[in-house]
Amino acid sequence: MKIKEFNQKPNFESGVPNTKSGHSDQVESFGYLIWPRYGVGLQMTLFSFTTRASRVRAASKVFIPDFHIQFHGGTHPQGCNEVKVVQKHEAWFVKVVCTLFVYSQPLDDFCLCYLSKNLSPLIEFEVVKWLNNPALGLKFLEFSRLNFDITHSFWTYNLLLRSFCHMGLHDSAKLVFDYMRVDGHLPDGTMLGFMISFFGRAGEFGLAKKLLAEVQSDEVVVSIFALNNLLNMMVKENKVEEAVSLYRENLVSNLYPDTWTFNILIRGLCRVGKVDQAFEFFNDMRSFGCFPDIITYNTIINGLCRANEVDRGHNLLSEIKSRDDCSPDVVTYTSVISGYCKLGKMEEASALLDEMICSGTAPSVVTFNVLIDGFGKVGDMVSAKSMYEKMVSFGCIADVVTFTSLIDGYCRIGDVNQSLQLWNAMKVRNIYPNVYTFAITINALCKENRQNEAREFLRELQGRNIVPKPFIFNPVIDGFCKAGNLDEANLIVVEMEEKKCHPDKVTYTILIIGHCMKGRMLEAISIFNKMLSVGCTPDDITVQSLVSCLLKAGMPNEASCITAIASQDMKLSSSSSLENNTPLRINRGVPVAA
Repeated sequence: MKIKEFNQKPNFESGVPNTKSGHSDQVESFGYLIWPRYGVGLQMTLFSFTTRASRVRAASKVFIPDFHIQFHGGTHPQGCNEVKVVQKHEAWFVKVVCTLFVYSQPLDDFCLCYLSKNLSPLIEFEVVKWLNNPALGLKFLEFSRLNFDITHSFWTYNLLLRSFCHMGLHDSAKLVFDYMRVDGHLPDGTMLGFMISFFGRAGEFGLAKKLLAEVQSDEVVVSIFALNNLLNMMVKENKVEEAVSLYRENLVSNLYPDTWTFNILIRGLCRVGKVDQAFEFFNDMRSFGCFPDIITYNTIINGLCRANEVDRGHNLLSEIKSRDDCSPDVVTYTSVISGYCKLGKMEEASALLDEMICSGTAPSVVTFNVLIDGFGKVGDMVSAKSMYEKMVSFGCIADVVTFTSLIDGYCRIGDVNQSLQLWNAMKVRNIYPNVYTFAITINALCKENRQNEAREFLRELQGRNIVPKPFIFNPVIDGFCKAGNLDEANLIVVEMEEKKCHPDKVTYTILIIGHCMKGRMLEAISIFNKMLSVGCTPDDITVQSLVSCLLKAGMPNEASCITAIASQDMKLSSSSSLENNTPLRINRGVPVAA
């Protein structure tokens, strides 16, 4: 038989023909000695018949094996967890079926009849495996469902479902799942959990929810583990409201939540700032027989402290201490300490640190970092330095956050030289500064009109693998503009753009005002045009500053034009952001005085 080449062929082994008779136009009989992979020869007779194939020549002879044996029939019993082992003769029949299906379509009535009598769920499962191609396997499943009165086994569906899931083909996976339900196979907990996880990772939360609803209508027991897994993925994708809705929908299905369920929902709600709603779930736990663990407490305490409700968080910490089955850990204490530090309540933060140490809970580097940062923000650098020295006694090694907090504290009290000494200490310890270390130092230097030193830090920044932000460059650009050195300011902007750091509204406003102050009105207008062209909408300060300078320069027409364009641009930008959430990009020419 002349076979057309395909990209992916089933892996068949050949037998050795043993001709018993001469040629015949109608029927030829061959003795065919076959060596399966098991190394045992099997004698069988092949009958040939004529069939038409779309992928081969108009008419060709196809050989069907007559094994002189009885094939196994029937289906796997529902709930069977074991796959039957295919016999040697069945293995070769599987290869023949694969050949017929791939290379000899469509099959004639004789072939269809023969396959209908001899195919079994086990053979069909092996065919899908031998095809080694989920797309072909699905076509064979649909072909056999249409032409044969046979129900595929659970394992055929399981194989195809997992294959399509691993390939990321969720539509095909859902189609196979639908066929599976029609054939009366209900998914077990493992398969259901696998499919829900697959749909969730693919972001197909709608399909996952639909799958849950369908299996519940089939009275399939959905494990709380599967639901929790889906809720967790939804929360990670910031679909918190959808997760809460899914939780409420499944309560009516006699699916009782556990502590992990509540932890997931509380974490998601705290993350989006809905602490009060998170607290409602926290209070509801006991009505479902669930008790908060340390993860629950840490999550809700951190959420409360981030919302500046530190006293409520501290009360929960006290509640944990009163329990016999749960104790506060370093995360619990650090969350409340951080909350007090953000409010500037350093006495309370220090007292809680002492309480933490007395309870036998050792503070971490994060604990010390939040305290150092808190003391630095209130200008108490003596206490900040004391905390820095205290770290060593607890085996905590200072990191870039520690040094950045100290640098920030010294810069806040105007001791920039001391902050520069800390840069040297970082270099000695091979601690590399981050974007905030640079930003704090550069801003402090610019406030003291030390632009050249700030400029050197910018050059050092360019040599590091740090993605810069406009707020790092803006103080230096502003400093050079105020000093009248516009050429250097413009050069810094060029360097910004070379580092893929795009100027923001503040950058453009600084440049426009700086050029206006030097009387370079045409360049100021050009910068304003560029600002509009890149979709950066000016604010009132930008427009008013430019218009005021244009009027003082005797350019009322240009000032009027700027006002009109800015007004229209801000209206269009507002409308565009509401509809598309994207900035408006306009490129207009502004007429200037000759």
